[in-house]
Amino acid sequence: MSTSPKTPCPKLWHSVPVQLAKLQSRGLVIADPGTATSFLRHLNDYCFTGYGLVFEQPRHAYIPGTTFEQIRQTYEFDRALRDLFTESIELIELDLRTSLAHTFGEIHGAFGHTDPTKFYDHARHAEWLKKLREETQRSSDRFITHYRDTYLEFPDVPVWVGTEIMSFGSLSNFYRSMAKEDQKRVSARYALQPRTLGSWIHHLVYVRNLCAHHARLWDREWSIKPDLPAGNAWAPPSVPGNSRLLASLLIQSSMLRAITPEKPFLSDWRNRIHKLITYQPPACPDALKKMGLPANWNHHPLWN
Repeated sequence: MSTSPKTPCPKLWHSVPVQLAKLQSRGLVIADPGTATSFLRHLNDYCFTGYGLVFEQPRHAYIPGTTFEQIRQTYEFDRALRDLFTESIELIELDLRTSLAHTFGEIHGAFGHTDPTKFYDHARHAEWLKKLREETQRSSDRFITHYRDTYLEFPDVPVWVGTEIMSFGSLSNFYRSMAKEDQKRVSARYALQPRTLGSWIHHLVYVRNLCAHHARLWDREWSIKPDLPAGNAWAPPSVPGNSRLLASLLIQSSMLRAITPEKPFLSDWRNRIHKLITYQPPACPDALKKMGLPANWNHHPLWN
């Protein structure tokens, strides 16, 4: 942590024309100021300039010839990528909710999740259960109001009901606090070791939150990196590392492959990912490298 003394922020509010003039002063080519003005009234200038970072060399100076439309296209590429990630993670999350509820309920009964002795990590379980009860009490879903008005156990509800209202982050904590034998039963569905599945869920929660908050995805280095299984398919050079796009793409593909009803979706999803990256990549130098993708990434055995 920096120990330097803090100073007042010197940043000032700028109108859109001033924002455009600033971009032009840094070498950005703006062929249609009217269209650019309209777009910056839609997309925050701070967000727009973030997508322009890959076109700067050095900082605050655009590579000669860089256009406003190239940066806009990079944003639109990222938006499409986020949409594709959101689609796949939604299906994985749905499957995880069902798998956890079914497995845990079968072994421990409807209210076994309220018993700390059924869990490995008691501290995490206590915090998770507290949050679940709060989420239950806040819910206005009809099936929750039915339990509230009918049953003495409320705000506790059967585990298969609780998994329907808890956040994805809470679902991750549920799994990570479970006893190891219970984790094994869940992770077997995805042909993974329990620890690996826990890491993958944690990573997907993080990525889903990035998508939900419209954060830049395509060239990001993951803050929450997933564990990669043992084996040549997951090791360099097949997978250069766990900090970039390829690792997350392979994780989602692998989990979707285990979900039999979604195999048609998986085939279509992979095709759309391939077309987006192959035919509509950002027009910046070394776009694949910035995504952490090898030139032949789409021939990876875990992808095909």
